[in-house]
Amino acid sequence: MKDTKKTGGLAGIVAGRSAICTVGTGHGLNYRGYDIYDLAQNATFEEVAYLLTKGELPKPKELAQYKQELILARSLPEALKTVLKTLPKNSNPMDIMRTACSTLGCLEQETSDFSNQAEIITRLLGIFPSILLYWHHYHINGKEIDTNSTQDSIGGYFLEKLHGKAPNELWIKAMHVSLILYAEHEFNASTFAARIAASTLSDIYSAITAAIGVLRGPLHGGANEAAMELISEFSSPENATKGIFEKLENKAKIMGFGHRVYVSNDPRNIVIKEWSRKLADDCKNTTIFPISEAIEKVMWDEKKLFPNLDFYSASTYHFMGIPTAYFTPIFIMSRTAGWAAHVVEQRGDNKLIRPNSEYIGPDNRAYVALNER
Repeated sequence: MKDTKKTGGLAGIVAGRSAICTVGTGHGLNYRGYDIYDLAQNATFEEVAYLLTKGELPKPKELAQYKQELILARSLPEALKTVLKTLPKNSNPMDIMRTACSTLGCLEQETSDFSNQAEIITRLLGIFPSILLYWHHYHINGKEIDTNSTQDSIGGYFLEKLHGKAPNELWIKAMHVSLILYAEHEFNASTFAARIAASTLSDIYSAITAAIGVLRGPLHGGANEAAMELISEFSSPENATKGIFEKLENKAKIMGFGHRVYVSNDPRNIVIKEWSRKLADDCKNTTIFPISEAIEKVMWDEKKLFPNLDFYSASTYHFMGIPTAYFTPIFIMSRTAGWAAHVVEQRGDNKLIRPNSEYIGPDNRAYVALNER
């Protein structure tokens, strides 16, 4: 067998060029040149989705029109409702999202020349919250929900339909921030999968379905769910400190820490941690945030691992009453903007993505007849 160096999952390999996002390159985290801190503090998610998918921040009239298009895109076709009713109650919510996206591709097909890709992107951004919550209420509460709402934002709509009442402004702002932070992150695994699919000139539904399937894996999506499960194990900061030490001694993997690209910190964590703190104060929860900080301290002191976006996103969602199993589907509602932007970019200057591999198997061997083996 030939000697080979471990490629580390293509870490550090430049696999293409993009004008959408910078990550850990000395330019900070930017979406189309706009700093993530400015966007998280000042923008709505709809503005950022427009920026990512259309290239520029919208003017007031453009944003108003875009939000109306997103509201219209919430409606569920009857055939899709039938599928959602049929899918089992014990399905993984990520499987629901993946299957629904593929189903919609059958019902509302993309044209062969991709001329309706912009409409499909808006449709997916609008309909994904409806998909999850229709399935949720049908199987959990035994009722069918409609898509009428008093909310004009994706985050506000999700919270209203989940809880059956209008959310407060603090929660809506928290959702805007979270969705903005999750919206795009360069050539991560799911985005690269979407670009590979797009490079074959497949339809956009296939590309987004592929991305959802990749995000389902716990080494990419799901860390926020695992973080919440971890935090929930402990009753106090002292208990958490002791427990994390024990887990580290037992070589347990602690999810929500470190990152393949960032070296010393995740800039998104700086933002979401403060929102976790705000929401903890808002709901008067005095345990979860201190427990989270205790875990963070041990991980840094012992392993020099910093919390990534997923870690404090977990408690942020928890404080808004969102079931843990829905944390990663929310990721889809946000990252669809980034995935779609990459699909469009890939199509704009396309070359089939087909890397080589280094063969490490046995040298040439003579075929041995079946009766002689």
